[in-house]
Order: sequence, then structure tokens, then C-alpha cells
Amino acid sequence: MSRSHSLTGLQILNLGLPKSQVRLVPGTGVSLSIGDAFINLHGNWRVKYLRIIQDSGSFDLAVSGLSISTTINRPMVSGVNCQAVVGSAKIRFHGGTSWLYNLFSKFVDQALCSTLQKQICPLVDEAIDDMNPHLKTLNVLAQVDKYAEIEYSMVESPVVSNSNIDLSLKGEFYNIGQHKEPPFSPNPFSLPPQDSNMLYIGLSAFTINSAGFVYNSAGALSLYITDDMIPSSPIRLSTRTFGAFIPQIAKQYPGLMMKLLVKTVKEPTITFEPDNVTLQVQSAVTAYAIQPKSTLSPLFVLNLNASVSAKIYVEGVKVAGTLTLNEIDMALAKSYVGPFDVRSLNNIILMVLKIMVIPKVNARLEEGFPLPAIGKMNLVNTQLQILKGYMLIGTDIQFTA
Repeated sequence: MSRSHSLTGLQILNLGLPKSQVRLVPGTGVSLSIGDAFINLHGNWRVKYLRIIQDSGSFDLAVSGLSISTTINRPMVSGVNCQAVVGSAKIRFHGGTSWLYNLFSKFVDQALCSTLQKQICPLVDEAIDDMNPHLKTLNVLAQVDKYAEIEYSMVESPVVSNSNIDLSLKGEFYNIGQHKEPPFSPNPFSLPPQDSNMLYIGLSAFTINSAGFVYNSAGALSLYITDDMIPSSPIRLSTRTFGAFIPQIAKQYPGLMMKLLVKTVKEPTITFEPDNVTLQVQSAVTAYAIQPKSTLSPLFVLNLNASVSAKIYVEGVKVAGTLTLNEIDMALAKSYVGPFDVRSLNNIILMVLKIMVIPKVNARLEEGFPLPAIGKMNLVNTQLQILKGYMLIGTDIQFTA
């Protein structure tokens, strides 16, 4: 006896989840429960019997009293302890000899209830397993620019409590393809109790300082300054200008333009104190006279320690910032033109830093550095606090398709 039947063209007409709840299970993961759910479907049926008799039509199926409960485990997402109950399933056939099938709809309803109840949990488990590829979009290793990448890998399993999930992430900058540890270690910190936002991110001073180590190691924290970079001003980058403060420069190299090289001598160090961010920078300024045919003659080298205030903010899914120069301390490291009083250069070096160096650094900082994110995640209602040793970002989340 050859007989086959099929249901095709299924369309969901109505779906309701009046009682759904997600709660955290301490030490385990997330519990998902759905109660009194219902779904209405429309589709086509087809019956073939002995290759002779064929019949077809449409049907309407109403499932109600649907309850599902499962627990989603971590760190790889998987479903356990799934239970499903189907209160009732009612089907109505249309077209063909549907009047005949409808006479036995009570038995069909019972069979559908039993079948659906057996199929729901495997479908739920499959849907939960499908979440893992999306979780892999967490930017564990994100390239920042041609010099640096940042790693956000988990350093331990998530900790689940009654009210939150704590993730401990690395948060460290590295040179591209070269994961060398900096000569300093992170200090542990804990996030204070918070409940007004969906997500809280604590970013330690270590993370920012590892960036300074990376860029300094790559030689990216250096800048040549030439006269054409100075805005319209009577002060020019020339031996005539500097000769007014150091006469031997004008005497030995009359009428030449100059070039300055500003370069860090060690990685900058950022410090977080409540409502205050400061950056200490140790650098060297080397002055050159530009000879004919672009030959450079060194004039002097200054050791320069600068104290800088930083303003940090969140833009999109990036943390960004701007710097303001507070004060500098200069000392003569080497002179090729004889001794001189470095205090005479204080104002001109300050002008160079404020007009050319700080704006260049700020332009890069305003591009931002990526925060850990999953897929197309947007941060909304974001607030940032500076605390001792770290900054706290509190935010809500929106996901976009």
C-alpha cells in the first residue's frame, strides 16, 4: 500500500507570548520560560493514495496553552533541562474531501499535540546552539590601526548571580602580530553595585597604558615639526627666531629654517583618580638646522616632562578622548652650540606643543578605540565615571539587523 501526505506553505498568522521570563541562575546560566503561548498557522495539505487518488486543500491550525522552559548554560551556549507542554492543538481542513478529514479531527488534534510536544525541545535546543556563531562576533581581537590591535578574550568563566553576569576580559593592546607584554601589570578592581543600565564596562588604567606601550614601541609617538606646519604668525621656525634666545645659533647657522623632532622616550602613563584623568609624558625635543640640500645639523636636545589632563568619552561603540596640556618641565640634555639657559625657550616650546603636537594627538584620539561588542550593537544612554584605577561605563544596548 502506497500512501503519502504532506503539509506545505506554512504561514504564521498569529503568535503570542503573554508570559515570558528570562532570569539568571547563579553558577549556571540563564533560565528561559514561556507560558500560555499560542500560535495560529495556515498552510496547504496534500494526500496521495495508490498513485490514483490525489486530494489537496488548505488547513488552519491553532495551538494554545504552550509552555516551554529551559536553561541556557555557558560559556558555550547550550540548552539543558528543556520541558515543553502543548495544551491543545486544533486543525481544520478546507477544500477537497476535507469534510471527511474533519470528521476525524479530534484524533488528528491529539496526534498533533503529541508530535509537537516531542519536537519543541529539539527545536529550542537547535535555536540556542545557533546563538554560538553570533557570540563569536564578540570582537575578541580587534584591529585598531596599522600599529595596534586590542584583545578582549575572557580570562575566566563568567560568574552568574541572581541579578547579573560578570565577564572578566583581558582588555590589552598589542602591536600587530606581536603580543609582547608591557613592563607593568594590571591591578585588580571590582565594579561597584549598579542597576540603572543594562551593561557596565570597567576599563582599567592598565588597558590605556598598554596602548601607550604599544605605540611607543612602534615608534608611532614621534612627530617632525616644520615651519610650514605653523599657522600664520610672526614667529617662524628658523635660526633667526631661536637666535633671539640662543645667539650662538644665529651666529653659527644664519638664515636657515629649522626642524623639530618631538619623540617620547618611554611609554606615557595615565592615572585615574575620582573625576580626574592625568597623563605623564616623558619626551625629547631635538632641534635641527636645515642646511642646503636638506642636510640636518643638530642644534640641541631637550628632555621634556609634560603633565596633561585628559577628557574621556564614549562615541558609538568606541572610547575616545582629548588632551589639554597643563605644564612642562624642560632640561637641556645636549647642546651642539654651547651652553644656554633653557628657560628662555619655555614659551616657544609651549607654543609648539599647544598649536601642533596636542592637536595632532587629539585628532587620533577622537577616532576612538573599540569597546567589546557583539554583532551590530549600539550603545545608548551611555554614562562614564572616572574612579580610582579605572573608568566605569554604564550603558543600555540596542541591536540592529
